[in-house]
Amino acid sequence: MANSLPDRLEAGAPYPLGATWDGLGVNFAVFSANAWRIDLCLFDPNGHKELARFPLPECTDEVWHGYLSGAHPGTVYGFRAHGPFKPQQGHRFNPFKLLLDPYAKKLTGAFRWSDALFGYRAHSNRLDLSLDKHDSAPAMPKSVVVDEAFDWSRDVRPDVPWGETVIYETHVKGVSMLGTDFRPHERGTFAALASPQFIDHLHKIGVTAVELLPIHAFLDERALLTRHLSNYWGYNTAAFFAPHPAYLSTRRLSELRIAVRQLHAAGIEVILDVVYNHTCEGNELGPTVAWRGLDNASYYRLIPGEERHHINDTGCGNTLNLSHPRVLQMVMDSLRYWAGAYHVDGFRFDLGVTLGREGTGFNPGSGFFDAIRQDPLLSHCKLISEPWDVGPGGYQLGHHPPGFAEWNDKYRDCVRRFWRGDAGMRAELAARIAGSADLFDHRFRRPWASINHVASHDGFTLADVVSYEQKHNEANGDNNADGHNENCSANWGAEGPTDDAQINATRGCVSRSMLASLFTSLGTPMLVAGDEFGRSQHGNNNAYCHDNALSWLDWTQARSPAGQAQISFVARLAQLRRQHPLLREMHFPHGEHDVLPDIKNIGWFDEHGEPLTSESWQVPEGRTLTLRRAGAAADGKLEVLLLMHNASHATIAFTPPPPSLEWNVLIDTTIPDAPTHTLRQTPLPIGAHGFVVLVAWPVTGMGSITADESASSADSTGSPG
Repeated sequence: MANSLPDRLEAGAPYPLGATWDGLGVNFAVFSANAWRIDLCLFDPNGHKELARFPLPECTDEVWHGYLSGAHPGTVYGFRAHGPFKPQQGHRFNPFKLLLDPYAKKLTGAFRWSDALFGYRAHSNRLDLSLDKHDSAPAMPKSVVVDEAFDWSRDVRPDVPWGETVIYETHVKGVSMLGTDFRPHERGTFAALASPQFIDHLHKIGVTAVELLPIHAFLDERALLTRHLSNYWGYNTAAFFAPHPAYLSTRRLSELRIAVRQLHAAGIEVILDVVYNHTCEGNELGPTVAWRGLDNASYYRLIPGEERHHINDTGCGNTLNLSHPRVLQMVMDSLRYWAGAYHVDGFRFDLGVTLGREGTGFNPGSGFFDAIRQDPLLSHCKLISEPWDVGPGGYQLGHHPPGFAEWNDKYRDCVRRFWRGDAGMRAELAARIAGSADLFDHRFRRPWASINHVASHDGFTLADVVSYEQKHNEANGDNNADGHNENCSANWGAEGPTDDAQINATRGCVSRSMLASLFTSLGTPMLVAGDEFGRSQHGNNNAYCHDNALSWLDWTQARSPAGQAQISFVARLAQLRRQHPLLREMHFPHGEHDVLPDIKNIGWFDEHGEPLTSESWQVPEGRTLTLRRAGAAADGKLEVLLLMHNASHATIAFTPPPPSLEWNVLIDTTIPDAPTHTLRQTPLPIGAHGFVVLVAWPVTGMGSITADESASSADSTGSPG
């Protein structure tokens, strides 16, 4: 900022929103439809002392704006909004509260919880109907003007096709806090993502994209801090354009850009988990941080006739009003900013159903979906939705528009239940491993739209799925009442860690079989960080509040013999998926096309090699399944794959279905380190909880097929329901 401040602001311009430096000064623009006046407050570089306060001189189309000549990057600022304080009508203006710029690109300082953060008197009998006059500035972080310059000229986006994508879901801080291969000052920050050791690990296990839990600046809830916990996951956004300050080891925004640049150079895409369904301000009793103070009635969905209260389709106290054009604009501007200024490759939308809600409920043709699908930049990004929220009609798996992939919890639960040995799972497993066509085969959607996973950040880790039958969330401070009660898990004889060799052997085999299912299913596989080496959260299935060793990845475990063995097995699975195009088919196979005489492109059999009839599909105790796929191999010639599943508690003899072929065993989860070998005799005994993958290359003269011919026959799964 210039040494001497002007007496007032110049008019400036209403666009772009936020603070924009042009080399001569900074233009400030902020939306509020119901304010009477917006003040720009300028602070010293540390954000401690307010230096000046200027009313924004103009308002154009409900955007307040002004231009500060001589201001420069590094200028620290905030807003104060004057307007009606009428909570019953949805208006909560309070000029005593300093507000973050909703378009702030960087924050300085930290939230310091105090009663001053609330727009009402915290201990008043009138609750949120009372006006608090304490200045919140000392308790608030401040917005910072930034210079966006960065040389992206040599950056090449990997643009990995969906069919080749393998996602690794991880947390910026947790992935590196306990890693001795990361430099100490970079642990827990963006800089660690660019570590050669981390990138080498991703390459080894076949990862093509890292999906980062929320990196937008967020607020730790007061109730958690009083319990000496925090919002570790970060689903409590305070700024949609600014990275979380604690993830910057250098305080320079270029640190994140460098990490993205390094990952791109390694061929790895970056996907952000983003939270546009709610904000950190909570319900009417929450703090005033930005949007509530600027225009509560515009930014949030309010209950008609009871505008004092927020619609809570998110379960987090409030719901952003994406039906309002300026709120939708803010979300779209934020997405374009991350895709443009940081070269992010995709987004995973937390509670994506909320974003598609209009006045009548969820609509796949909502303004949000329409805007993002026609956008020339965003429509080419990887778009993933969490297809549910807690509002009416909130479960919408399979109902999103083309261009979106969706987290498939039906896949997760089915695979867990099948390998647990539940009865009656054969038919559903067939549907899930063949791409969940019952959910996605419409509107020309493809199998990649199903984000297949057996574990994610939310719930048990894979190791805990086979080690605990009950959740153990006591450390969360909610008397073990939080988190899902049903985890489709089994402990196989002991709750938690055990020295019993047989139990541990069973757990290992079941884990490998679930991983093998994941990598051989049609759809997009997603691993949660640490599952590749057996990370446990000790039975906690809702570790959102643990910024500690419970959540962080313990890389010493990855270097243990057991960890190394599992990493090697995952690497083999990833290689298997890369080498066999049938495992990442881009169309739904339907089973009506003969690839070879008596061999269709997909077929289903029992352990005797007999085709499954409509009656045998429904046998409750059917815990075996053989899937046969036939089509083009990587070299364009023919190959036939057999995926043999034995979820029973005993060894079962499997006979390959006719015709007779020369089979090679690629994977056997009961003997994980066995090399590829020729099958010498049949039937093939498969141990309890075992999964075997075989391949045959038909003899010369039986025919050949191209990838195009294989795709042309795609239609539906050919499996029940």
